[in-house]
Amino acid sequence: MWSRGPRLFAGLAALVLAVSPVAAAAGGSDVEITDERRKICAKAEARFQKVYPDYKVEPGVTIVKLYKYNFCPANLSIKKGTKVRWLNVDRRTSHSVWMKDAGIAESERFFPEEMFEYTFQASGPYPYLCGPHWKDESMVGFVKVTD
Repeated sequence: MWSRGPRLFAGLAALVLAVSPVAAAAGGSDVEITDERRKICAKAEARFQKVYPDYKVEPGVTIVKLYKYNFCPANLSIKKGTKVRWLNVDRRTSHSVWMKDAGIAESERFFPEEMFEYTFQASGPYPYLCGPHWKDESMVGFVKVTD
Protein backbone atom coordinates (compact mmCIF):
# COMPACT_ATOMS: atom_id res chain seq x y z
CA MET A 1 0.00 0.00 0.00
CA TRP A 2 2.81 2.43 0.80
CA SER A 3 5.32 3.52 -1.78
CA ARG A 4 8.24 4.99 -1.39
CA GLY A 5 3.79 34.40 25.18
CA PRO A 6 2.28 31.43 24.95
CA ARG A 7 -1.45 31.86 25.84
CA LEU A 8 -1.99 34.86 23.61
CA PHE A 9 -0.13 33.27 20.74
CA ALA A 10 -1.89 29.93 21.29
CA GLY A 11 -5.26 31.70 21.17
CA LEU A 12 -4.28 33.60 18.06
CA ALA A 13 -3.02 30.41 16.40
CA ALA A 14 -6.32 28.67 17.20
CA LEU A 15 -8.23 31.57 15.64
CA VAL A 16 -6.10 31.51 12.49
CA LEU A 17 -6.52 27.75 12.14
CA ALA A 18 -10.27 28.03 12.66
CA VAL A 19 -10.66 30.10 9.50
CA SER A 20 -7.96 28.56 7.33
CA PRO A 21 -8.28 25.92 4.57
CA VAL A 22 -6.19 23.64 6.78
CA ALA A 23 -8.87 23.72 9.46
CA ALA A 24 -11.56 23.15 6.84
CA ALA A 25 -9.83 20.04 5.54
CA ALA A 26 -9.13 18.73 9.02
CA GLY A 27 -12.78 19.24 9.92
CA GLY A 28 -14.02 17.11 7.05
CA SER A 29 -15.01 19.58 4.35
CA ASP A 30 -13.72 20.61 0.97
CA VAL A 31 -10.54 22.65 0.58
CA GLU A 32 -11.06 26.19 -0.69
CA ILE A 33 -10.14 26.50 -4.37
CA THR A 34 -8.62 29.88 -5.17
CA ASP A 35 -7.56 31.33 -8.52
CA GLU A 36 -3.94 30.90 -7.40
CA ARG A 37 -4.54 27.20 -6.70
CA ARG A 38 -6.19 26.78 -10.12
CA LYS A 39 -3.12 28.32 -11.80
CA ILE A 40 -0.76 26.07 -9.84
CA CYS A 41 -2.82 23.00 -10.72
CA ALA A 42 -2.78 23.95 -14.42
CA LYS A 43 1.02 24.07 -14.17
CA ALA A 44 0.99 20.73 -12.33
CA GLU A 45 -0.96 19.20 -15.22
CA ALA A 46 1.52 20.60 -17.75
CA ARG A 47 4.43 19.23 -15.72
CA PHE A 48 2.69 15.85 -15.46
CA GLN A 49 2.22 15.72 -19.26
CA LYS A 50 5.90 16.59 -19.75
CA VAL A 51 7.22 14.01 -17.26
CA TYR A 52 4.71 11.27 -18.19
CA PRO A 53 3.74 11.89 -21.85
CA ASP A 54 2.44 8.34 -22.35
CA TYR A 55 0.91 7.78 -18.91
CA LYS A 56 -2.27 5.70 -18.99
CA VAL A 57 -4.52 5.70 -15.93
CA GLU A 58 -5.94 2.28 -15.14
CA PRO A 59 -9.67 1.88 -14.46
CA GLY A 60 -10.50 2.41 -10.78
CA VAL A 61 -7.50 4.71 -10.22
CA THR A 62 -7.68 8.46 -9.61
CA ILE A 63 -4.56 10.62 -9.89
CA VAL A 64 -3.65 13.52 -7.61
CA LYS A 65 -0.60 15.55 -8.55
CA LEU A 66 1.60 17.19 -5.90
CA TYR A 67 3.13 20.44 -7.08
CA LYS A 68 4.29 23.70 -5.47
CA TYR A 69 2.84 22.69 -2.07
CA ASN A 70 -0.57 21.81 -3.51
CA PHE A 71 -2.60 18.68 -4.12
CA CYS A 72 -4.19 18.85 -7.58
CA PRO A 73 -7.07 18.37 -7.42
CA ALA A 74 -7.41 19.29 -3.75
CA ASN A 75 -10.93 17.82 -3.52
CA LEU A 76 -12.02 14.40 -4.72
CA SER A 77 -15.32 12.58 -4.64
CA ILE A 78 -14.83 8.88 -5.38
CA LYS A 79 -16.59 5.54 -5.01
CA LYS A 80 -15.59 3.01 -2.38
CA GLY A 81 -12.89 0.69 -3.76
CA THR A 82 -11.18 3.42 -5.78
CA LYS A 83 -7.41 3.67 -5.60
CA VAL A 84 -5.96 7.17 -5.33
CA ARG A 85 -2.45 7.59 -6.63
CA TRP A 86 -0.60 10.69 -5.47
CA LEU A 87 2.20 11.55 -7.94
CA ASN A 88 4.91 14.03 -6.99
CA VAL A 89 5.49 16.19 -10.07
CA ASP A 90 7.60 18.75 -8.19
CA ARG A 91 11.21 19.12 -9.26
CA ARG A 92 12.96 19.12 -5.87
CA THR A 93 10.57 18.69 -2.95
CA SER A 94 9.52 15.51 -1.15
CA HIS A 95 6.01 15.14 0.25
CA SER A 96 3.87 12.71 2.22
CA VAL A 97 0.18 11.90 2.55
CA TRP A 98 -1.28 11.66 6.04
CA MET A 99 -4.94 10.92 6.72
CA LYS A 100 -4.47 11.86 10.35
CA ASP A 101 -8.16 12.27 11.28
CA ALA A 102 -8.96 8.81 9.87
CA GLY A 103 -6.16 7.24 11.91
CA ILE A 104 -4.23 6.26 8.78
CA ALA A 105 -0.48 6.53 9.26
CA GLU A 106 1.57 9.05 7.35
CA SER A 107 3.19 7.69 4.21
CA GLU A 108 6.92 7.72 3.80
CA ARG A 109 8.16 10.81 2.04
CA PHE A 110 8.13 10.42 -1.69
CA PHE A 111 10.37 12.41 -3.95
CA PRO A 112 9.91 13.90 -7.45
CA GLU A 113 8.50 11.34 -9.89
CA GLU A 114 7.65 8.96 -7.04
CA MET A 115 4.18 8.12 -5.80
CA PHE A 116 2.05 6.89 -2.95
CA GLU A 117 -1.26 5.10 -3.39
CA TYR A 118 -4.13 4.09 -1.17
CA THR A 119 -7.35 2.18 -1.91
CA PHE A 120 -10.37 3.53 -0.03
CA GLN A 121 -12.44 0.63 1.29
CA ALA A 122 -14.88 2.56 3.52
CA SER A 123 -17.17 5.46 2.72
CA GLY A 124 -16.82 8.76 4.53
CA PRO A 125 -14.77 11.96 4.60
CA TYR A 126 -10.99 11.70 4.45
CA PRO A 127 -9.24 15.01 5.01
CA TYR A 128 -5.52 14.60 4.48
CA LEU A 129 -2.36 16.64 4.59
CA CYS A 130 1.30 16.64 3.66
CA GLY A 131 3.14 15.90 6.91
CA PRO A 132 6.07 18.25 6.33
CA HIS A 133 4.13 21.06 4.59
CA TRP A 134 0.60 21.38 5.94
CA LYS A 135 1.33 23.96 8.64
CA ASP A 136 3.63 26.36 6.83
CA GLU A 137 2.31 25.85 3.30
CA SER A 138 -1.36 24.87 3.95
CA MET A 139 -0.81 21.72 1.90
CA VAL A 140 -4.07 19.87 2.48
CA GLY A 141 -6.57 17.83 0.51
CA PHE A 142 -9.93 16.16 0.92
CA VAL A 143 -11.42 12.89 -0.33
CA LYS A 144 -15.12 12.10 0.00
CA VAL A 145 -15.78 8.38 -0.45
CA THR A 146 -19.30 7.21 -1.30
CA ASP A 147 -20.90 3.76 -1.67
